[in-house]
Amino acid sequence: MNFKTEVKNNRLIVNVLAERLDTLSAPELKSIFTFEQKKGHNKIILNLGKTKFCDSSGLSAILVGNRLCKDTNGLFALAQVQSMVLKMIEIAQLSTVLKIYPNVEEALRDFE
Repeated sequence: MNFKTEVKNNRLIVNVLAERLDTLSAPELKSIFTFEQKKGHNKIILNLGKTKFCDSSGLSAILVGNRLCKDTNGLFALAQVQSMVLKMIEIAQLSTVLKIYPNVEEALRDFE
């Protein structure tokens, strides 16, 4: 299993347990976002604290989560983004589109 979900303060936290968010793990993440959105979760924090690599498939999965939340007037954020993943986000010019927090706790506070 590459992901673990938990709910805190009515916010869904999706913890990425894999070091790579790529073509092998991205489809599972997209499925989690879709499944959880159908259950009513539209405030999602994606914790990337353990993820050291992200390719275009991973970025695509992140954007799916962002879009699903926005489509339902929710909130979507990234937390604990590691340097190489942040570099990919910046290269793709997504740092202005995505909310990025240093840790989950700050994201939870901002979601209040």
